[in-house]
Amino acid sequence: DHRVKNEMGAFGGLFQAAEGEPLMVASVDGVGTKVMIARMAGRYNTVGQDLVNHCVDDILVQGAEPLFFLDYFATSKLDETVLPEIIEGFAKGCRENGAALLGGETAEMPGVYSKGEFDLAGTIVGRVLPENVIDGTNIAAGDKVWGLPSTGLHTNGYSLARAVLFDKAGYSVTDTPEELNGVSVGDALLAVHKSYLNDMRNIWEKFGRDAIHGLCHITGGGFYDNIPRVVPDGLCVNVDPRKWETLDIFKLIQSKGEISDAEMHRVFNMGIGLVIVADSAVDLEGMAGAVLIGDVSVGDEAVRLPF
Repeated sequence: DHRVKNEMGAFGGLFQAAEGEPLMVASVDGVGTKVMIARMAGRYNTVGQDLVNHCVDDILVQGAEPLFFLDYFATSKLDETVLPEIIEGFAKGCRENGAALLGGETAEMPGVYSKGEFDLAGTIVGRVLPENVIDGTNIAAGDKVWGLPSTGLHTNGYSLARAVLFDKAGYSVTDTPEELNGVSVGDALLAVHKSYLNDMRNIWEKFGRDAIHGLCHITGGGFYDNIPRVVPDGLCVNVDPRKWETLDIFKLIQSKGEISDAEMHRVFNMGIGLVIVADSAVDLEGMAGAVLIGDVSVGDEAVRLPF
C-alpha cells in the first residue's frame, strides 16, 4: 500500500492518507508480566500509566506527538475494585502526555484467564510532519550518543526479574533488601515507565529537529536488539555502560541471578530508557539527566558494547 511510509520493524507504523498531509503514526503494545507484579502488590493504578507512556515513547522515537489512545483490558471476571484503578492510570497517562483517551474494550474471558488474572494492551495514534520524521537515515560517523535515564525496568524483563527475585531469591513484594536502600521490591518493580515526550520537546526547542539524527526506545531486547532498528548499514553505535550508574534494582537482579553483563544489557534498559543519536555539535549535558554514553563509528555490527 503506497500510503504506508515505512518498513516493518520500526517502533511505530507511518501512514499518510494523501500527499502533502501529516503522517499518522500508530503503535500497539502491552506491559507484559508487569501485570503480575501489580496483582502481587494489590496496586493497579500504575500499569495503566506504564502502558500509555510506553506507547507514547514508541511513536516519539519517529518524531511523532500523540493524538489519542485506545485501551484493551481482559480478565477472567471483572473485579470492580481493579478496573477503576486501571482506568485511573490510563487517564493520568493520557492527561500528562496531552493525548485523548478515546475509548477502549473490556472483556471477561474465564476460559482464557485464571481467577484474578488480567492483561492490558493499548494502541496510540499520533502525527508528525513529513519533514520531521526521524528514521535514522541521517545518522553519521562521529555523531554523539546520549542516554536519558529510566525509572526502572519500565515494561520489559519482568519474566526474568520475577524468576530471580521471587523464585530464586525468595523475596516478597514488601521486602526491602539492603541493596535497594530502603525501597521495597514491589515499589522498585512497579516504578512507572517514563514518558520522554516533554524532554524531547525541550531538546528540539533548543537544538532544532535536524540536530537529532536518531532515537531509540530501549524496550524488550535491551541495547542489542533495539539500537540496530535505527542504525543505517555500515555504521555502528558504540555504547559504554561505564558512563552511567545503573539502578539498584538492576544490580540486585544481576547479583541474585548471577547474570552476565551481556545478558543484562540484552534483557533490560539498565537505567537508560531512551538513546539519542545527535549531531556532534549538540551538547545535552544538564538536559533531562542526559549522559554521554558513546558515539557512532564506521562498522557492520550496528551496536557494540564491551562484553
